[in-house]
Amino acid sequence: MTGESRTALILTGGGARAGYQVGVLKAIRELLPDPHRNPFPILCGTSAGALNAASLAVSAEDFGAGVDGLLRVWENFSARQVYRADAASMGISGARWVSTLAFGWLTRHSPRSLLDNSPLRELLRSSLDFSRIAQAIERGALHSVSITCSGYSSGQSVSFFQGRRDIEGWRRSQRVGAPGEITLDHLMASSGIPFIFPAVHINREWFGDGSMRQVAPVSPAIHLGADKILVIGAGRMADETARLRAEVYPSLAQIAGHALSSIFLDSMSVDLERMSRINKTLSLIPEDTRHVRGTSLRPIEVLTIAPSQRLDHLAAHHANALPWPVRVMLRGIGAMNQNGGALTSYLLFEQCYTRALIDLGYADTFARRDEVRRFLALS
Repeated sequence: MTGESRTALILTGGGARAGYQVGVLKAIRELLPDPHRNPFPILCGTSAGALNAASLAVSAEDFGAGVDGLLRVWENFSARQVYRADAASMGISGARWVSTLAFGWLTRHSPRSLLDNSPLRELLRSSLDFSRIAQAIERGALHSVSITCSGYSSGQSVSFFQGRRDIEGWRRSQRVGAPGEITLDHLMASSGIPFIFPAVHINREWFGDGSMRQVAPVSPAIHLGADKILVIGAGRMADETARLRAEVYPSLAQIAGHALSSIFLDSMSVDLERMSRINKTLSLIPEDTRHVRGTSLRPIEVLTIAPSQRLDHLAAHHANALPWPVRVMLRGIGAMNQNGGALTSYLLFEQCYTRALIDLGYADTFARRDEVRRFLALS
């Protein structure tokens, strides 16, 4: 990898939906003339995308091997590898929430989350060697990696990053870039979907899912020095579905899915639209004029790859693959049908669904392979 290359990869959040990203990466690996060479010296991950970004960072010296590692996990996923899905655990969790809602004034401790994701911690602990990130940076295979989390006390979106020594942190309105070594706690915090998975204490604050309060998802890549950015989404960026008449009151699952979609999808769409406007404005200003006036703004080339199908509908077709205690819980709140499929699509860590996501990501990318080749300057 040449030191001048500054192409960033942004992997967004979305729980199980992040399997789509692996399909995109599989296609990109096949398009590369040298699959060992890392085409993304800057890696930025949020929520479930943080897990994929960290995995690529650990394997930055062999991009193809990193993609193979992701495929091994995502093609064989089981919900039990992510959260405790047995009847006892689900029953205890449900009882705690019911008792808190009914008798909260009598209890001292409220439950921290609906699901216990300690199996995910063990999976990541056994499969990721975080010391290899520093090694990849030292050898020039990686420029930097950032993992974004949301502080519950400060309300700040904090991008923890590890990279070359000349990279400085940043501070903007409700956005902070904090240098340091990336650890397992950063991944668990960034993927801590509110209410569903627990927050994690880092330094002096409790942190949760990085997609919350992330008003500028593209910002970390720009601060880290990217001049080109590939964004892999976990939902349709421009959904043109017609508004339909609805007579039935929305289920709890439908409302929860709507809330999660607003967290994971809306900020990225708005930020990309804002970047497009800035790029158009900069194109009207001659480059020498920008240099004379000392503006820090620079045009950023962006390519976005997002699902061509609605993932909530795809999840609804595979929802019965979930362990029965999880199905019982989801059925009770209306999540086992197409209208409630959005919530299910975030929790469906089962191989029939994740493989369908991988296949979709692969097909969507190959359908745009000429565009991808031009963006990555592939011969």
